Amino acid sequence: MPFRLLISLGLLCALLPLHHGAPGPDGSAPDPAHYRERVKAMFYHAYDSYLENAFPFDELRPLTCDGHDTWGRWSLLFPRLACNGVIATSAFWLQAILLPQPPSFSLTLIDALDTLLILGNVSEFQRVVEVLQDNVDFDIDVNASVFETNIRVVGGLLSAHLLSKKAGVEVEAGWPCSGPLLRMAEEAARKLLPEYNKAIRNYTRFDDWYLWVQMYKGTVSMPVFQSLEAYWPGLQSLIGDIDNAMRTFLNYYTVWKQFGGLPEFYNIPQGYTVEKREGYPLRPELIESAMYLYRATGDPTLLELGRDAVESIEKISKVECGFATIKDLRDHKLDNRMESFFLAETVKYLYLLFDPTNFIHNNGSTFDTVITPYGECILGAGGYIFNTEAHPIDPAALHCCQRLKEEQWEVEDLMREFYSLKRNRSKFQKKTMSSGPWEPPTRPGILLSPENHDQARERKPAKQKVPLLSCPSQPFTSKLALLGQVFLDSS
Repeated sequence: MPFRLLISLGLLCALLPLHHGAPGPDGSAPDPAHYRERVKAMFYHAYDSYLENAFPFDELRPLTCDGHDTWGRWSLLFPRLACNGVIATSAFWLQAILLPQPPSFSLTLIDALDTLLILGNVSEFQRVVEVLQDNVDFDIDVNASVFETNIRVVGGLLSAHLLSKKAGVEVEAGWPCSGPLLRMAEEAARKLLPEYNKAIRNYTRFDDWYLWVQMYKGTVSMPVFQSLEAYWPGLQSLIGDIDNAMRTFLNYYTVWKQFGGLPEFYNIPQGYTVEKREGYPLRPELIESAMYLYRATGDPTLLELGRDAVESIEKISKVECGFATIKDLRDHKLDNRMESFFLAETVKYLYLLFDPTNFIHNNGSTFDTVITPYGECILGAGGYIFNTEAHPIDPAALHCCQRLKEEQWEVEDLMREFYSLKRNRSKFQKKTMSSGPWEPPTRPGILLSPENHDQARERKPAKQKVPLLSCPSQPFTSKLALLGQVFLDSS
């Protein structure tokens, strides 16, 4: 083991003494109730610091106890304005005088909203919903990231909309198919055109690590682990690949124990950080995997990761005004930023890891019956899907808000009438194409005369049927693309 590795391990051991709730001599697992309360305290330390020092800016700067806009509006207008508490007050005054609208999306507030409910704070959830409705306006000119706006703002508003009734918010008639937060999410989404594609190849795996490889040759280009990849064991657990998931997770957990966090890049052969990628901005991916794997296995090793995460973040990152990004895991220097995903994801996954009875983990034993304009439906039965920013979405809402079958039948009737008129016109045409008159695709529900039905069958085998009002569906593998390159089965 390299000497510098021993130094890092020694430093971490000195920082992380044995705490109440850690495994004892008998090998008992960390006490979930104890760490659940610790995580809740972490959340409120960060959340209250944001409200007191940074709101309505996007994010908190915990070392200087002020805020900044990561999307760029105020940072473009007054780049040096909010540098300390006194001048920040002047910034708020200028905002009120010069700009009638809030300066930003108040990103951290949106991102943290559903975490409030998961922690059980319905009163604050209700208050924040009113604040967002009264103050956030997306009709502004900002320097925004399409990807981040989609996962944080649109995802956060959609999740909060679907959780509003559970939080005691008075919802309007037609919920969950309508509502103010849903309209806000739609307004933000209409300004974005997000397209994301990612391909994963089997040859990227080496000894329970997943390496960077050349796309067409499969040879290793960079033998590194990136901290964002730590979500992968959790995804494996969702398809039942538990053994491989646990082996990969334990590799990543070893890196965490080496530094007290996951560096952005980790050189696997050297067993150390990559230059200029030594930081840890309190990312959630490894904790996310631990939560999913613990739900699947109950392995206490996964609770130990949760314990280590709580202890590391509190010892290294906690400051007076929140939790600061770790700029360098080698010496634990801090950076003046607290990303909104710390409250949206990291704390949320930690809490859910230690809270097995949370409503998010519902197995379908309880649910709510809701009457919508489209009929009766079931919500809150579990099966929540987390988006990339850990905002839980109830997929049952998609079923609740689908259009009535009668509307589909009306469209099909119109299409039948259209095809019938087209066939009648063809009888009066003096010239026809050599292939014969065009016929609509054959499918159940389309009215054809017996003779035309026979002609259509001769020209088009049944396997070529195409649904009305849709384009032909591509195979799943044909939909995977990277920078315009489509991956087919033969590629």
